[in-house]
Amino acid sequence: MNSISVRALLVRGMLAGLAAGVLALLVAYFLGESRVDAAIALEEAHSHHHDGGEELVSRTMQSTAGLATGVLVFGVAVGGIAALVFCYALGRIGRFGPRATAALIAGAALLAVYVVPFLKYPANPPAVGNPDTIGRRTALFFLMVALSVLLAVAAVILGRRLAPRLGNWNATVAASAAYVLVIGVSYVFLPSYNEVGKDFPAALLWEFRLSTLAVQATLWTTFGLVFGALTERLLAPGTGTVAAGKSAANRAAAAAG
Repeated sequence: MNSISVRALLVRGMLAGLAAGVLALLVAYFLGESRVDAAIALEEAHSHHHDGGEELVSRTMQSTAGLATGVLVFGVAVGGIAALVFCYALGRIGRFGPRATAALIAGAALLAVYVVPFLKYPANPPAVGNPDTIGRRTALFFLMVALSVLLAVAAVILGRRLAPRLGNWNATVAASAAYVLVIGVSYVFLPSYNEVGKDFPAALLWEFRLSTLAVQATLWTTFGLVFGALTERLLAPGTGTVAAGKSAANRAAAAAG
């Protein structure tokens, strides 16, 4: 793949990431922000400490411009990174076309970058968690992200090396099992934090965590669909037209017969 194609795919990846970020922003605003507001209200109702200081950034700004900036920048950034991964993966992970490769990368990213770390260190709303441990919890979450991504790459390499001896299906199963096994061991040995207060509503916590998962699922699903369509048009132009033409020709021949 030449530099022109890589540049074109990078641009399309960032555009797909922007489109995915817009939809993820809508999900975050309509599903997540109400839970954040409820958690903040609960925190203020139970707090006995009031310093009287003025907020540097208002809650309204956080839930609108701040949220939009964060989600859209994240979407563009991960879209560009995923596009570069696509450039390397196309044709190397099996006989998949551009759409299927984009879908596989998006699904793998959702699993490795968010779902696996989320299962060990789920997102918490305001009023949940000890402020003294927030730095350690954040570091452990990103450590889990890095570990999950590296192990996913290692699983792909292992699957490719096992394929000539075991066949594609058995090699994929073996590599996936190895990934799950090592992740399970990581879950056991990495420290856990259970800092949810007994008076915090379980339903609110569950809804908040589901909303964060919905945001990521929307982001990566949209990216996979949009980027797949864009790459198909770039790398295999006319495929859909040719297929439609063949189908119409077959129907005409059947009618004539």
